[in-house]
Amino acid sequence: MRILLAVLGLCAVLALLLILSSRIVRPVAESYEKQRRFITDAGHELKTPMTIISADVDLAEMDCGENQWLIDIRRQTQRLTSLTADLIYLSRMEEEQPRLSPIEFPLSDAVEEIAQSFAALATSQGKAFSIRVQPMLSYLGDEKAIRQLVSILLDNALKYSPEGGQLTLTLEKQGRGTLLTVTNTVDKPLERAQLTRLFDRFYLTDQSRNS
Repeated sequence: MRILLAVLGLCAVLALLLILSSRIVRPVAESYEKQRRFITDAGHELKTPMTIISADVDLAEMDCGENQWLIDIRRQTQRLTSLTADLIYLSRMEEEQPRLSPIEFPLSDAVEEIAQSFAALATSQGKAFSIRVQPMLSYLGDEKAIRQLVSILLDNALKYSPEGGQLTLTLEKQGRGTLLTVTNTVDKPLERAQLTRLFDRFYLTDQSRNS
């Protein structure tokens, strides 16, 4: 009799937990679904202006001829188009769970192309930018992810270097591996405690912006 009562009590508690948990989880699930839908909609909405900008660049090139500024605009437009595709890709990752397919690609060419797209920006900000890329280096991996990595590193180097500062990008063969280095000068050296947090997400060394 006691065992039967215990089983009935356990079943009652389990049923109650199932009912309450569904109510608790429902707002979270709805919020996640709205976020996923927003990302997908935003990604599709951004495609149109990117296409128009790309077409305008082609028309401007026909009138004015090819120049570094138009090349930079085209590259950044392609980058934004790629990021837009990534937004849609991320919103579907949970459902489809696609697998990455590493391929061998010309690493030197990819890094050189990304670096050159930042050269004009560095010049306009009064910063010296040195690029040293060893030619004919290849890499087995996700080319898009590597391009994003180089772009993020250079973007941060430009953002946090002072006016008149210096930036360097180096890609070279080192032993059996390949070494990519991005450096920039700063107004003042970082404290030792800050060094351990440089790769934390959303961390900024400026304490006034960390609140």
